[in-house]
Amino acid sequence: MARITSIEGRLVYNSRGSKTIEVDVIADNEYMGRVCAPSGASVGKYEAQSFPENSPEKSLQILKANEKKFVGLDPSNLKSIHETLRDIDSTPDYSKIGGSVAFSLTIASVDCAAKSEKIPMFKMLTRDSDLRFPFPLGNILGGGAHAGPGTPDIQEILVCATGSKTIRDAIEVNFAVHKELGKILAKQDLGFTNGRGDEGGWAPKLDNDKALEVSARACEQLGFTLGKEVSLGVDFASTTQWDEKKKRYVYNRAGFENTPEEQIEFASDMIKKYKLAYAEDAVHEEAFDDMAVLAKRFPNMLITGDDLLVTNVEILKKAAERKACNAAILKVNQAGSLYDALEFAKEASRNNIKIITSHRSGESSDSHISHIGIATKSKMLKVGVVGGERVAKLNELLRIAEYDLIRGMVEI
Repeated sequence: MARITSIEGRLVYNSRGSKTIEVDVIADNEYMGRVCAPSGASVGKYEAQSFPENSPEKSLQILKANEKKFVGLDPSNLKSIHETLRDIDSTPDYSKIGGSVAFSLTIASVDCAAKSEKIPMFKMLTRDSDLRFPFPLGNILGGGAHAGPGTPDIQEILVCATGSKTIRDAIEVNFAVHKELGKILAKQDLGFTNGRGDEGGWAPKLDNDKALEVSARACEQLGFTLGKEVSLGVDFASTTQWDEKKKRYVYNRAGFENTPEEQIEFASDMIKKYKLAYAEDAVHEEAFDDMAVLAKRFPNMLITGDDLLVTNVEILKKAAERKACNAAILKVNQAGSLYDALEFAKEASRNNIKIITSHRSGESSDSHISHIGIATKSKMLKVGVVGGERVAKLNELLRIAEYDLIRGMVEI
């Protein structure tokens, strides 16, 4: 059994050029796991705090002061790693040491444990042999907090190759739709600069409806039928539009406001018109009852909570009781540690809530979440379509396919 012999932390940079924490966990002076923490632009109120006092430097300082507490631990024992973290920081949101340290340290521990046993990381996380690939879900057109003024208010229009039978085909279909959409945007706007948002989705000057129309057209021009070979999804990120004082959703770019009731109809109309397979955060982060209306209205699509749940087990239990969603985003850095995130996945499974393992807008070139998505039996893996930090996750899925240990795609 391997034992942790040293831990090293450093300041590095994510895909937005912002400082973040990277941690090396070394076992038996030989096996190294290395993980860099991501960060989000659309951040839920209740998710783990990335750094104490927004200072990566302070987070690193605290890690260095406590790194010897992890020496001698079994890196495959996530619970003991987690408990040691909690001895250092007992705050509910990791505000003392920072969720970025919890994220990097726990995933790097499992990574080095897997290397010591010479097995892929997903097999370290689960002994279940009935595993399948999640469908890659990627941002093809961005707005909101992920793109600049003039882009749609809704944060992401996503594509998913719901008719694909292999992971390679699913990836290639997403690439094709992204490229075709770029051609359409360039033709209809001669001034289009090929600009893209944080996650690689095109960032054109379009309103919400036009953005969905051209995304649907890109799929159809490739010969795909929406809802069959290919499906669209939307991340509304509605908390960014919610005005607590007005009690309305304010769409500044499009120039209108919605009451909570109107917001439900706004989302419903998009779901029906474009045969969406996926709708994320269609209402704000505390509107459990409004989400429940959508979940009841559309039981055969993924009504997904992200800001609503922030990968928090207790909030998930509340959502399950109120039937607020049938799918949940899993972002390890929202929860803090990998142990926290896996407990969230277990609770979701107990309540028949499907998991979508997700990247963040400020990402690294690490590919560990591809393994986490498989191990948690995620229905989708939300990792983008283009950009080196996004493609890294997709390429890792292709490498995993070489193990011949995983079945084909799952049904949505």
